[in-house]
Amino acid sequence: MLVEEDHTSRTYARVVAHIVEDMYPGAERVTLVEDNLSAHKLAALYEVYSPERARSIIEKLEVVRTPKHGSWLNIAECELSVLTRQGLDKRVPDRQTLQQQVKAWYSQRNQKQTRVNWQFTTKDARVKLKKLYPAIIT
Repeated sequence: MLVEEDHTSRTYARVVAHIVEDMYPGAERVTLVEDNLSAHKLAALYEVYSPERARSIIEKLEVVRTPKHGSWLNIAECELSVLTRQGLDKRVPDRQTLQQQVKAWYSQRNQKQTRVNWQFTTKDARVKLKKLYPAIIT
């Protein structure tokens, strides 16, 4: 587990490196689904690591961005909301306690194999996000 102090582009670079190199070192390709936060810049990898290491991380990535005005589509954000409601005390006194509480929560959630009951259909998405979908002419 990785808990960082801030949400800068350099922190983003360290988190992406952690995902690729530590969490999935044997993977040929890692699909990273992320929103359009300004700190989400792969170029930051070159600020933090050598060009060779940054390039090797980037070559393993497939980045999929959620629509700019559709962050509610991001299931990860739903999970963070559940974590906040179920797994964290109102005020966490320090980083170590935060890590312990998050680890206990996600271990329990993973053990239960909790799934997201996503009820938003493709048809609903085409209505709600019609500007993002191509027109289908029949």
